[in-house]
Amino acid sequence: MGAGALTRNAEPADAERQRWLALAEKALAGASFEEKLVSHTDDNIRIEPLYDRATGTEPIVRTNPRSPWIVSQRVDDPDIDRAKAQALEDIAQGATGLSLVFEGAPNAFGYGLPRTAQALETVLDGVPLNRVQIRIDTHPWSRPMADWLVAFLSKRRSDPAKLNLSFGIDPAAILAGTGRLRMSIEALQESMPQSLAHFFSMGVPGVLLEADGRVFHNAGATEAQELGIMLASAVSYLRMFEKARQPLVYAAPHIGFALSVDQDQFLSMAKVRALRRLWARVQEACSIPNSTANIHAETSFRMMTALDPETNILRTTIGCFAAAAGGADSISILPHTIAHGLPAPFARRVARNTQLIMANESHVDHVADPAFGSGAVEALTTDLCEAAWAELQAIEAEGGVLSSLHGGHIQQRVRAAAARRDAAFKTGERALIGTTLYPQQQGERPVETLDAQHRPAFTEGIVLCEPLFPVRIDQSIGAAS
Repeated sequence: MGAGALTRNAEPADAERQRWLALAEKALAGASFEEKLVSHTDDNIRIEPLYDRATGTEPIVRTNPRSPWIVSQRVDDPDIDRAKAQALEDIAQGATGLSLVFEGAPNAFGYGLPRTAQALETVLDGVPLNRVQIRIDTHPWSRPMADWLVAFLSKRRSDPAKLNLSFGIDPAAILAGTGRLRMSIEALQESMPQSLAHFFSMGVPGVLLEADGRVFHNAGATEAQELGIMLASAVSYLRMFEKARQPLVYAAPHIGFALSVDQDQFLSMAKVRALRRLWARVQEACSIPNSTANIHAETSFRMMTALDPETNILRTTIGCFAAAAGGADSISILPHTIAHGLPAPFARRVARNTQLIMANESHVDHVADPAFGSGAVEALTTDLCEAAWAELQAIEAEGGVLSSLHGGHIQQRVRAAAARRDAAFKTGERALIGTTLYPQQQGERPVETLDAQHRPAFTEGIVLCEPLFPVRIDQSIGAAS
């Protein structure tokens, strides 16, 4: 056979794609390809029905890819003794991290440990600190709590080199989540570098400052908005250290991130991956070596529903898988009954075991970056990076994250995004399984929760702004019971 015949019989490079398109057009029977098969994210990022394999990218891996992610259980019970028993039970049954959530924290959802040194010490008494990560959730009194934790560690004579800590200090998340700051923005920017230098000198490991995007997500922010705000917070920390002439190369590894993951698996995977890529870009712009972003992921509060709460188990499982496959360093699952009150032991056990099965039986952690090379996830990751960078630039033009919040600019964009999303649910363009779609026909089964009073909101403050409180979607569209 001659070369000409070979050329004539050769298929074009995209032959399979063309065959698929022809079949799709036939199945659509005249309906619009764009309307039926193309979708868009809340940031108006286009999602195609079919992608080619991505090339020219590098794997995006978590801080310690050879070890499984940290299974972090929330400790948020106002009853200290009950909280201590919960924490010890969680560790005995396989949890490798504890997230201490104190009253007044934006992510306490009305509950939380008492804000005292005694509560901190009581809960941690008996906890093997050398093999359990300890996170203090972002909180208005994070600085004194950091001092209490360091004092407790000194009393226990713990070896700092063997500890994994996160102190959860994030002024932006506090200002946004409570509408208040305890000192002026100028005083905060001047004092924080000197305060943190004290921790640097002691050689305390782990995350000192955390850029927390959960506050914004749970108030309705888009993925790119959440990423952009976190970046703006992290950049503000670098700027503080630079102003105090602290070397950025030493400060950057002590900056961590906390974000939300929801039931949109691929978008949540892309969000975690995009955050690592964006933080690397920020460090490159600062001319410092790249330190891998330390990312804590928590399942979304806004996606949780009061009706048919067992469907929340499905949503949180998808979110957890997305966080693990996206490369989160630690993950916390909100118990499925959280919309009804303080979760009881059964709901906490389901949340914990979901992660343990995923890690120890499904071995999701055995692949460093499962999404590497996926045309869809790589495209989403790149597009999210671009949209988040635009949000960062907008915040910087507004004077930085604290000034933007004080002026209400971030709140305006977040509320507009939430309103657009709510409208989509109200018109039926989107649905909540068990709530707006396939609602429970029989009466709801009783939901077990613990007896706990809601804790008072944080009321102290010099700097005030419009707060961004967490709002579940089923509440905002009037579908909650």
